Amino acid sequence: MSPPPPPRGARPYAGRGAAPPPWRADRAEPPYEHYDTGGYPPGQPREAFDPEPTATEHGFEGPTEPRRLPKKLTVTRVAALRSREISGQAVAAFRRATTADGADKSGLTSLTYSVMLNYASDAAMAVALANTLFFAASSGESRGKVALYLLITIAPFALVAPVIGPALDRIQRGRRLAMAVSSAGQALMCVLMALNFDSWILYPAALGKMVLSKSFMVLKAAVTPRVLPPEITLSKTNARLAVFGLAAGGAFGAVASGLNWAFGSAGALWFTAVICAVGAAQAMRIPSWVEVTEGEVPASLTGQHPVPTGKKPRQPMARHVVVALWGNGSIRVLTGFLMMFAAFAVKAETEDSGQSAFVQLLLLGIIGAAAGLGGFLGNALGSRMHFGKPDQVVLACLASAFAATVVATVVAGIATAALVGLVGSTASALAKNSLDAVIQQDMPEESRASAFGRSETVLQLAWVFGGAVGLLLPPTYWIGFLVVSALLALGLTQTWLVRGGSSLIPALRPRASGPDPEPRRGDS
Repeated sequence: MSPPPPPRGARPYAGRGAAPPPWRADRAEPPYEHYDTGGYPPGQPREAFDPEPTATEHGFEGPTEPRRLPKKLTVTRVAALRSREISGQAVAAFRRATTADGADKSGLTSLTYSVMLNYASDAAMAVALANTLFFAASSGESRGKVALYLLITIAPFALVAPVIGPALDRIQRGRRLAMAVSSAGQALMCVLMALNFDSWILYPAALGKMVLSKSFMVLKAAVTPRVLPPEITLSKTNARLAVFGLAAGGAFGAVASGLNWAFGSAGALWFTAVICAVGAAQAMRIPSWVEVTEGEVPASLTGQHPVPTGKKPRQPMARHVVVALWGNGSIRVLTGFLMMFAAFAVKAETEDSGQSAFVQLLLLGIIGAAAGLGGFLGNALGSRMHFGKPDQVVLACLASAFAATVVATVVAGIATAALVGLVGSTASALAKNSLDAVIQQDMPEESRASAFGRSETVLQLAWVFGGAVGLLLPPTYWIGFLVVSALLALGLTQTWLVRGGSSLIPALRPRASGPDPEPRRGDS
């Protein structure tokens, strides 16, 4: 009787189904070879990892190289491996977020990166100039420096901004190039500021940087409808862009703070110039189909005046769009006011009590953090809301901002200023999402890009006006918030009247009741 065959794992590696050699036919296998080798010949080491993992729904999409661990694990190496793993997961999550809902196919991802870089450059420049214009001097001296800064930046922009919208309507080709030139111009202005930081050239260079940045945002507003994915709305798209922009501003602003501490303001400005240069290159990566503007009808903020002949037809803004513009503009006055006024109010209060510049920065950080949180919260809510009644949403946002400023007038202090920052930023984000939604709903497709550009210009001007008011008022909490409460009350009244077909301004009152006007010729 022949001996029993050895277990499968102990058979020699001679191929599947091969018979054992004759000289081993009657030889009994030793007990220690009765273990399973998984098809490998005995004595050959087995691989620690499967070199070709199967595709699953959890991320494997094909053969991948196994991660090889170092021969000797130490605490430092484990921390490095864990950091690399977390960084990889964060990058993957970021890419999923920027390419979600078909954004990578529509071109929205490229626009998102451009907007993030523009936000980042603004934040980095603000950090670079903050020490020279604000913290390095006494309250009165820094107030004079900032007044000079605003005089040569805000005032010219107030004159240039009304020209941006009509100029944008005439740019039928080259919007990507215009965005790239805007970013490249910002880089040049930052280089001039870095090389002439202690000279008067700093201020006109800052003027150029600010005007070009505002122009970029107006161009962005006009380009966005051209890269809109079919899966999401314009309001959600703009909310997504705002969230990514705020995140980029915070991250790059922190890096600029470190460079400012290590190399001074000039180092932070060189860093800002690099950001702008990368932004110029990124703008040209936006898909070329944003240049297709045949059939566009420029939008008009008014539609009631006599019509000159011989000009292109224009699409007047629908009534709901005008209501949303008045409400958004009023809230932007508050956000611009708070940015300037809170800085000087905190500085005056801390100087009177003999506190250090670090305490000033900490208190300003509280207000800034509240405003940033409000912006994130408002955009997060706006991206998930359905704006069935946009007029009511805008009025509710404006009323909430007005109520917050009234509370800050009665109970003055850092806490109520932070409350105004939180409520005002949340209201601003929600109202802007409502404006985007109503433009998409009420404006014809051929006029949406122009309508977004015109509306963004109005909002930028409102912010500039609020900042100028915050600078001119004395740095006393109750006085500042009393004045801005009065401005918000006027804005709330005007928004309510426009919703009903009237206006506080006689020239803007409609001459006849009826439906929204049809496209007319020569209106501007």
